[in-house]
Amino acid sequence: MRVVFAGTPEVAVPALDAIAASDHELVGVVTRPDAPAGRGRRLTPSPVGLRAEELGVPVLKPTHPKEPEFQERLRELRPDCCPVVAYGALIPQSALDIPAHGWVNLHFSLLPAWRGAAPVQHSIWAGDEVTGATTFRIVKALDAGPTFGVMTEAIRATDTSGDLLDRLAEGGAGLLVATLDGIEDGSLEAREQPADGVSLAPKISVDDARVEWTEPAQAIDRRVRACAPFPGAWTEFEGERVKLGPVTPVAASADSPAPGVLVVGKNEVLVGTGSGPVRLDRVKAFGKKEMGAADWARGARLADGATFR
Repeated sequence: MRVVFAGTPEVAVPALDAIAASDHELVGVVTRPDAPAGRGRRLTPSPVGLRAEELGVPVLKPTHPKEPEFQERLRELRPDCCPVVAYGALIPQSALDIPAHGWVNLHFSLLPAWRGAAPVQHSIWAGDEVTGATTFRIVKALDAGPTFGVMTEAIRATDTSGDLLDRLAEGGAGLLVATLDGIEDGSLEAREQPADGVSLAPKISVDDARVEWTEPAQAIDRRVRACAPFPGAWTEFEGERVKLGPVTPVAASADSPAPGVLVVGKNEVLVGTGSGPVRLDRVKAFGKKEMGAADWARGARLADGATFR
């Protein structure tokens, strides 16, 4: 089939590469406009845009896909299908109608669970043991279109959202190509999503990433991992924000510290929670480089009883 791929961030690049290497004809790529990046804030193409240029594929960068000029250019490319991974803009019906087989999205959850912008983060935060990826035809309603195929992936005890997303991006790339194959030869038929089991995964804000020390240690561990690498879990110490890397729950004891209270040892720093304490791994204080928790505690001259808020 003639395909036009749509995607923007690094996580979409494996799918772009897989399609470029497949038997399908990649005739164009749609991505978000160049954006300021780096210290100089120079306009820089998206990761998908950069890769498309390396592949020598025409790149379309509409401010919004509702633009008539963009839709006319898309018609000129005559795509049979438009596969999508994390493009980052809503596709209007007028654009959805252009390819005969529609726009087929690779979404990083087992739909209808975790519809929305942050499915991987929410699956870790909720304590799911298994997640995956789903291909579906895009419709007007959010992530609600009929599905073609799925893959599953176990969530490991130490997975951050970045770790899990990397694995889903690689596995999902193969799923997306297999879906295009099945659409082309007629072996795949889209099936409506069940009405039961719908959950939503809205974008996680910086405020959401603030650690609540009254929560159980396991819940804090999941929040920290779900928010890594972005937006980054944080807490407040002496009126300034401190970012936290991984934490490890520790068995509770009779002298476990109260929620938010630090216990500073020679080689470790524990923080009390609503259950047992957690051991801090990496810490980034305001205006400082990231460092080990024990090094941070020595540099800040912390003593037992210091408190995170």
